Amino acid sequence: MPHPHGFSYTEHSDGTVRITHHARPAGTLRGPRAAQFLTEVASGDPQLVMARWTGNYRRGNERTARTHPRNTR
Repeated sequence: MPHPHGFSYTEHSDGTVRITHHARPAGTLRGPRAAQFLTEVASGDPQLVMARWTGNYRRGNERTARTHPRNTR
């Protein structure tokens, strides 16, 4: 599975964190969730953390879904 890339985040003065993926908005976090996110980003791989928090990561079943009879029309 390829490593996630293209994510970035901006922390604002009101405590809001905005996550973008290839310059497009991917999520906004406020309050305790924003604080928890910033803690995880500081302690782990930022790209992987942002992919997990936005739900934008590969689940490993894309190839299987492509060949499913429902998707072969």
